[in-house]
Amino acid sequence: MKGSRLKPAQKIAEYVDEILIIENYDVKDNFSLPLFANGKPTLLFQNTLGTINNTKNYLTLFGQTVLPEKITFSDNFILIAYFFKPFSLKALFGFSAQEFTDNPINLNLVDYKVASELQEKLLNALSIQAMLTILDGFIFGLINKIQISNKLIDYATKLIAENPSKQILAKAQNEIFVTERTFQRMFKKEVGISPDQYRRIAQFNSAFQQLNTGLFKQLTDIVFNNGYADQSHFIRTFKEFTNLTPKAYLNLGKQ
Repeated sequence: MKGSRLKPAQKIAEYVDEILIIENYDVKDNFSLPLFANGKPTLLFQNTLGTINNTKNYLTLFGQTVLPEKITFSDNFILIAYFFKPFSLKALFGFSAQEFTDNPINLNLVDYKVASELQEKLLNALSIQAMLTILDGFIFGLINKIQISNKLIDYATKLIAENPSKQILAKAQNEIFVTERTFQRMFKKEVGISPDQYRRIAQFNSAFQQLNTGLFKQLTDIVFNNGYADQSHFIRTFKEFTNLTPKAYLNLGKQ
């Protein structure tokens, strides 16, 4: 299995944070990939059918993912994930982000005509680069239709993701000049979860990325680098978002 991450093309970079490509040409039995919270809505394409929640799709649209999920394949596959910026779901697709929290959906159910044309082009593409060109064009077309984007929430999510401490919520609210109630309402509408839940996911994701790098001597380094009160707090949070302890996750990677 091979994985790579790409920066998005400039024309879509305002709404797309990064692109993940995974290739596996050696699937002998059912093969599952875990899907963990990262605070980013996602458009997922696979060139073979993948099963999520007992549903088989080629194109899946995710809102915020809080609970751990997985996608299962029974054949070789190429997977391409476009990770959107947190505010992008409503801006690009026009519906409340909250409706899609922990509720991935077949893109065909959002707009059948457009999605079926997109799916056909992708399945007939002869290379990964051709697939990326098609997906870039699809997203750029959505961007061109946008009249107004919520710059305030865009700013707030960036601020929180850069420093997901408890104090950052009051700072974000004050800097966009809204009341706490308005901030909560705007955030849930545009991002799909509360500001504090997004902050907790951003904090977990920062710790998760450090865990994956292996750049730590002991677990407490990650705990305190990422603002957790103690090791027990970090382990509880890690298990909440992955159904695994950090130790079990690391052992899984070794296997």
